Amino acid sequence: MFKLARITIIILLVGSLISCSTGIASLQSYVDSRDGYQFLYPNGWVQVNVPNASEGVDVVFHDLIERTENLSVIISDIPENQTLTDLGTPTEVGYRFLQKINQTSELNREADLINAEGKEVEGKTYYILEYQVKLPNNEERHNIASVAISRGKLFTFNLSTLQQRWNKVKNLFETAANSFSVY
Repeated sequence: MFKLARITIIILLVGSLISCSTGIASLQSYVDSRDGYQFLYPNGWVQVNVPNASEGVDVVFHDLIERTENLSVIISDIPENQTLTDLGTPTEVGYRFLQKINQTSELNREADLINAEGKEVEGKTYYILEYQVKLPNNEERHNIASVAISRGKLFTFNLSTLQQRWNKVKNLFETAANSFSVY
């Protein structure tokens, strides 16, 4: 009886370890040493060229199967000595991004800020912003972004999926967003 209990505990432990490692195991690393950033992205995603991308778009990836799932890094100039906290709290910056999204008339989409948090990693401040976006065709999307400043540049790492898929990819997207770092 005791032996059976030990075996059951070992099986549960191994199962737990495997499921914990699945999140990281299903991610690949991307490093841009020229612009000074890196992140993890889901396996099965490929880098794509977007010919008419908005100004500042540095890299775009999308899922090979769920082609509407994508990520991008946008780099914008800001004054050299400006910090992320100079721009405001996570919520203030999130609402400023929200206004920009909602005021872009040619995109004609509505966004709501769901969550905004700040974190410090190796002396750098990052804001993690979460949005729900409604497109003109009534399609609903879920976005999570990581925002940071380095060397006079504002870096925005954004992941996007259909709202109905959010619960399925939430942990993976949050891990990827939290992996984004600038140097």
